Amino acid sequence: KMAGASSTHNFKQLARLSNWHVESEAINRALAMVIEAQAWLPMAKYWGAGETASSDGQFFPTTRQGEAMNLINAKYGHEPGLKAYTHVSDQYGPFATQVIPATVNEAPYILDGLLMNPSGKRIKEQYADTGGFTDLVFAATSLLGYRFIPRIKDLPSKRLHVFDRHGVPNELKGLIGDRIRENTIIANWPDVLRCIATMLSGRMQPSQLLKKLAARPRQHDLAIALREIGRIERTLFIIDWLLDTDMQRRAQIGLNKGEAHHALKNALRIGRQGEIRDRTTEGQHFRIAGLNLLTAIIIYWNTKQLGFAVAARQKAGLDTPAYLLSHISPLGWAHIILTGEYRWRQMAENP
Repeated sequence: KMAGASSTHNFKQLARLSNWHVESEAINRALAMVIEAQAWLPMAKYWGAGETASSDGQFFPTTRQGEAMNLINAKYGHEPGLKAYTHVSDQYGPFATQVIPATVNEAPYILDGLLMNPSGKRIKEQYADTGGFTDLVFAATSLLGYRFIPRIKDLPSKRLHVFDRHGVPNELKGLIGDRIRENTIIANWPDVLRCIATMLSGRMQPSQLLKKLAARPRQHDLAIALREIGRIERTLFIIDWLLDTDMQRRAQIGLNKGEAHHALKNALRIGRQGEIRDRTTEGQHFRIAGLNLLTAIIIYWNTKQLGFAVAARQKAGLDTPAYLLSHISPLGWAHIILTGEYRWRQMAENP
């Protein structure tokens, strides 16, 4: 259909582009270029330094045919679907996304976007929703050098963990859970380091490794050691969370930026009634990756145009305080023709 509408590209040319250039590595390189270019724009500095990020999953309905036909999550209704798990930097750039089943826990996928992407490796603070509040994720992020700040659901039910319960004041004993098994950590420390090195090397996706460890936590000494490390980090985080209101504010702002992307992507996926109708995992990946790339391009264009507007105000002598510019978002789309406007140049006719 596109070849028939175009006067510049025939079917063979478009098919060649599709077969040779629409693949994961090319899409990832294109996304990295757009994210890097947007981060260097003058306007982006008002939103952050590119050192914090949030991650969240967005549900997309699918048809009842194909590999996602049985992936029904009651939280989203009775229709099958999948999730696009996306990492968004403090500068609004969606630097990583991946397709995950709608029925799985999002926690194991937090590290994938951080370690498998150049932009993710620059992140220092990672925000996540309540689904990421697990001991294994706390352990892995800490050992990898990230500060993990998830949203806490039902805080009164959470328990603190200590090395020695006897030294806990009576007023706090009701908040204390199991004792930290430090001997288990010491005995398995070499395996813990090998596990983290495997994640850093890229030989195995962190989500796959974490899911294997979480599947049999009582039968695997390494999983138990990581759980104990995670309990230490989780206890320290809860204390910091209660005392540091600035941390709570940063986390909320970061999560709001990530969730704001959902509205833009919902506006962009107008084709096929918003459904992901690709039947194969590969096709679904390309669909989600393409949507994320298009979102990043719109954010880049908006960021650039906002910079022009601010420069014009400054040239006219109008005051534009930095604290106000930090509240402007590049996620608007009211000025964008979402259905596209195609203008084909006429080719010279053969004599």
